[in-house]
Amino acid sequence: MAIITLTTDLGDKDIYQAALKGSILSLLPAVSIVDITHSVAAFNVQQAAFILKNSYHYFPKGTVHLIGIDTVFNTHTRYLALSYKGHCFVGADNGIFSLMFDDDPDEVVEINIMQDLKFLHFPLADIFVKAACHLAKGGKLNQIGLPITGIEKKMNLQPVIERNLIKGMVIYIDSFQNVITNITKDLFNKVQHGRRFTLYFKRNETITNLSWHYNEVPEGEKLCLFGISDHLEIAINKGNASGLLGLNLGDSVIIDFE
Repeated sequence: MAIITLTTDLGDKDIYQAALKGSILSLLPAVSIVDITHSVAAFNVQQAAFILKNSYHYFPKGTVHLIGIDTVFNTHTRYLALSYKGHCFVGADNGIFSLMFDDDPDEVVEINIMQDLKFLHFPLADIFVKAACHLAKGGKLNQIGLPITGIEKKMNLQPVIERNLIKGMVIYIDSFQNVITNITKDLFNKVQHGRRFTLYFKRNETITNLSWHYNEVPEGEKLCLFGISDHLEIAINKGNASGLLGLNLGDSVIIDFE
């Protein structure tokens, strides 16, 4: 069965999500539609990129991922369809693909499907849906657009390594208020070399041990671990780490290795 995933900032209270799904089912009734999320903050490309980067690979190859972030008609923004590691993606050329992928896409086209003027204010339910359904049926990229070589580039802020320190920052706060940083497990292991460490963050809080899971500490206690995204997380067992520890997006964290 064909699969189309949806990652948007449409929310759940308006008609937009229903219009999008209805448009897909009208073109491809047998498709399986999977909601990754519709709760991305409005126009927040970085947040959407983090969510999709860490979830798309759980789906079978051949899945089509439709991205509805900052897709309103703009004469300066291209609409792209592309393939990457066996998956297909449809979205606006607003930098999201460069934030998601570690390498260049395998193939990219600028979609040249004719815009229905009725949907000029909502191309997500028109051009994007037509492209996604075409690919979900096994259609080729070059049948819906012209090949291009470059995409809009945006950069994720990277941790800074100084002698025995890693200086990172908060890049995402999940629904449980766990605080996720831009320090990856690979980077941590590369710098640590088996040494002890102290994690410093806001309000002079510290953590000195890595946990394997959230229940490794008593309820209400803080911990750090590498979660499903392989990024370092700061959490409170059955608690609100972001609120209780005062950690917000962009806040600094420092790991000091002994």
